[in-house]
Amino acid sequence: MKIMIVEDDATIREMICESLNKWGFETAAIVDFQDVMGRFAREEPHLVLLDINLPVFDGFYWCSEIRAVSKVPILFISSRNTPMDMIMSMNMGGDDFIQKPFHSDVLIAKINALLRRTYTYMDAQTSAIEHDGILLNLKDGALYQGERKAELTKTEFVIMSLLMRQKGSIVSRTKLMRSLWEDESFVDDNTLTVNIVRLRKKLAELGREDFISTRKGQGYMIE
Repeated sequence: MKIMIVEDDATIREMICESLNKWGFETAAIVDFQDVMGRFAREEPHLVLLDINLPVFDGFYWCSEIRAVSKVPILFISSRNTPMDMIMSMNMGGDDFIQKPFHSDVLIAKINALLRRTYTYMDAQTSAIEHDGILLNLKDGALYQGERKAELTKTEFVIMSLLMRQKGSIVSRTKLMRSLWEDESFVDDNTLTVNIVRLRKKLAELGREDFISTRKGQGYMIE
């Protein structure tokens, strides 16, 4: 999973990145504090670590901006520890608060708890993804078009799930392979191609051979 770090102290930022990387997290550290939302949109992190005191705009501002477009969990990290700071953090849409200085193990524990709570809840609330007549059942991992059904392998399911969750956007081959690696499906470029071909054959059996389109040099897209 990917964690975005919005922290202007380079020493703390590097320490956090190092700790997260050791635990297997991918990190996206902000260094341009005028482009926080642009980077957020490009990186699509699973969680945001957000300082309060930042250049340009403070953490409360960025929290409200993120909350306007996403329900991603936000963990505030700050040396400010007054009750008002903590109340503001929660009222602006933050999910938790950790005071500096903190032990890296405590930070990791809070991150894991937030991720577990957020994504387990989301999975429990969502049983299917549907778009343009095609339904992906998240419980049995199969595709449906009306009464017709196509069984998917685990790898095909991960690919289809990502493409359907990001319908209308191009998903790069690199991003697809990264998601498969995170799911412990260790694929290379050729294996990804084979799985895309198989997915298209199964969609063709459902009468939707054109459901996944290729964007040359960019990736794949469900429109």
